[in-house]
Amino acid sequence: MSEDPLKVLSDMASDAHARIQAAHQHINPIVEVRRGMRDAGIPADVMTLDCLRTRRRITLILHDEQPGLLLYQFVTIEDEAGNDFKQMAISDVNTDTLFAWMQDYFG
Repeated sequence: MSEDPLKVLSDMASDAHARIQAAHQHINPIVEVRRGMRDAGIPADVMTLDCLRTRRRITLILHDEQPGLLLYQFVTIEDEAGNDFKQMAISDVNTDTLFAWMQDYFG
């Protein structure tokens, strides 16, 4: 059995978070897993990466009906999520990807 994609993504986000904090103390992102979509009956897990200083958010979604894909979006904290999600294979995402996104978008 393969590892839970949410756990894999969470581990990558934790590693990227530690690297961001070491390299860019002013960024200090907040990583949160949200259950709102599941609680509303939508079969998906959501993780948000927030930067309170810039008020920017990266939203990551793992949808049960799209296994193997990561849906992602760059928004502001105020905007929450829109409809315009990009997607990539979860196998193409790694700690370096998340680090680069946080560094570029939050920096």
